[in-house]
Amino acid sequence: MARMFSDLRPVDVLAAGARLRGIARRTPLRRSPTLSRRVGADVMLKLECEQLTGSFKLRGAFNAIATLPTAVRERGVVASSAGNHGLGVAWAAHHFGIPATIFVPATAPRVKREGIEQLGAMVNAEAPHYDAAMALARDFAKERGATFVHPCMGSALLAGQGTVALEILEELPSLRTIVVPVGGGGLVGGCGILLRAVAPYARIIGVQSVNTNAMALSLTAGRVVSPPVLPTLADGLAGDIDDYALDIGRHVIDELYTVEEEDIADAIRHLAREESATVEGSGAVGAAAILTGAVKEVEGEVAVVVSGGNIDRDRLDGIVGA
Repeated sequence: MARMFSDLRPVDVLAAGARLRGIARRTPLRRSPTLSRRVGADVMLKLECEQLTGSFKLRGAFNAIATLPTAVRERGVVASSAGNHGLGVAWAAHHFGIPATIFVPATAPRVKREGIEQLGAMVNAEAPHYDAAMALARDFAKERGATFVHPCMGSALLAGQGTVALEILEELPSLRTIVVPVGGGGLVGGCGILLRAVAPYARIIGVQSVNTNAMALSLTAGRVVSPPVLPTLADGLAGDIDDYALDIGRHVIDELYTVEEEDIADAIRHLAREESATVEGSGAVGAAAILTGAVKEVEGEVAVVVSGGNIDRDRLDGIVGA
């Protein structure tokens, strides 16, 4: 049985930070004048859109693969992904010189699929949606005797994602609020386990699209709820959650907001024009929550995790030029 989220220790995040030193890029933490004016407090953008693979996912993927026994790792890795986790797994596999196969939905952005292939991994894009891609990946890994690297589950993966919060705290020890995109819960879980231990006063706010609201529905119902599969700009937040992810939500999320698809587009446009940042829909939901006024009453300094920037150029141009 998989370890539950509550078994993850803050020391695991610190160990991941040491392991990732010199591997993952230490991304900028930059003040946003416009978002700061919106809430009347300093808002800092943690720009994971400038990470090596274009998103925070490299952190968890690398840590998960690096901690595998050598003999296990050499049999190869398999992942399911909307794209960014696949890029992280492919990068780590290339680093270790091992085979990787990534299953993505047919709707995955072209920039993510091509990036995975350029890193030397095999890509399967036959699945109609994210959850189908995961089922195919699990079966493939079992058949080949390879390791399935879950996109949102596992202590090593979450510890790697938690290094986002570790870097924020190192630069902003006065942090009082963090705004985090929520899909399967890996990012908010990794950040949350560290913050609950070393900065328990910090308020943890999760944000997701109304079209990727599995966590919001499940927390409200008190059980895992599967939402319908809908088109979304926040493709990286799509898919069902499981009991492990629900455990994460119950432990670490203080408030959870959903934003409309048009609000995400507005945030992508705002970040491009006002912050000169290229941000995908999943990475823009935190800014969207501030721009719409969903997040408005904050105490002290705020960090907004801009989780990724892998967006197809034609889609970006269509949004920013609108």
